[in-house]
Amino acid sequence: MATTSPPLTRPSLLDAHALIQPYIHLTPVLTNSTLNTLASSPSPSPSSPSASRPAHPTIRFHFKCENLQRIGAFKARGAFHALLRLKSSPTFTPSAGVVTHSSGNHAQALALAARTFSIPAHIVMPSISTPSKIAATAGYGARIIPSGSTSTEREAVVTEVIKETGAALIPPYDHADIILGQGTAGLELQAQVTPTRLDAIIAPCGGGGLLSGTALSCEGTGIKVFGAEPEFEGADDARRAYYSETGERIASVKTLTIADGLRTPVGAIPWSIIYERRLVAGMYAVTEDQIKAAMRLVYERMKIVVEPSAVVGLAVALYNEEFRAMVEKEGGEKGWDIGVIFTGGNVSLDALGKLFAA
Repeated sequence: MATTSPPLTRPSLLDAHALIQPYIHLTPVLTNSTLNTLASSPSPSPSSPSASRPAHPTIRFHFKCENLQRIGAFKARGAFHALLRLKSSPTFTPSAGVVTHSSGNHAQALALAARTFSIPAHIVMPSISTPSKIAATAGYGARIIPSGSTSTEREAVVTEVIKETGAALIPPYDHADIILGQGTAGLELQAQVTPTRLDAIIAPCGGGGLLSGTALSCEGTGIKVFGAEPEFEGADDARRAYYSETGERIASVKTLTIADGLRTPVGAIPWSIIYERRLVAGMYAVTEDQIKAAMRLVYERMKIVVEPSAVVGLAVALYNEEFRAMVEKEGGEKGWDIGVIFTGGNVSLDALGKLFAA
């Protein structure tokens, strides 16, 4: 990576957006009256007991469709930004290539960015990664190296690849250039919803690159930012740390949540933005059944392709009673306009069939 990165501020995001604009899509922002009505109606939540008094907020959604981004996910933003900055570094050797570890979307994004600039890409992917994501990454010309599923196992293989090739590491989330690239989605969302002012944006949190970048995009704007996670097998590491007595980041996560893009622990640099700078107003978690219910609604009501990780934020707004009660209290009769980032759409038909087979 480049030896220095710009400061983690909103102006740096504006510079990042200008740099990557030629290489990314301006993805659309969609609305849906049916989902607004469902979110604004008190109703029992899938897989959780009914509250004694279900919350009754007024919510208007604005969906930033990064599932329509290049490679089918927001990760193209960070990969192109990081690689463009790396190319400008005098210490970078293009022929040695770049390396990363990823379960799928960052892998595809870096493979595409590297191919764009004729740079070799070495991608360490867990053996449990979705086969379609592995195939897509290889299709962009990257060399695939299998690994175990935990971040520790992935990073150990990356270290060996660097020794072997001299490739430069472009991390999936824990780097300033990645965060600044991902945060450009939040900038676009704010511009596209004007003149309707957003009250909040909710984004999924795995490694935290998108959530922390989105938080930077909203700094000083008055827009609140919230994080969303699966709770299955401890995948809600950021939520648990956020509300713990110490606020200490949880460095290891091992979960097989259906939201496979969110199986990683939040990174140190994202955590410094999310928690230490308090740029994220709260963290919320949902069950596997709630994720599937939200996903089904998007397919049936919006007619667009999303992967499980993409709808975790929507699931929070629809089903998490703590979040919904907060919106009801703070939004009052007017309610809130909430931006929801649909992070990706890389899911195979076989996987969809298994998800909804029951």
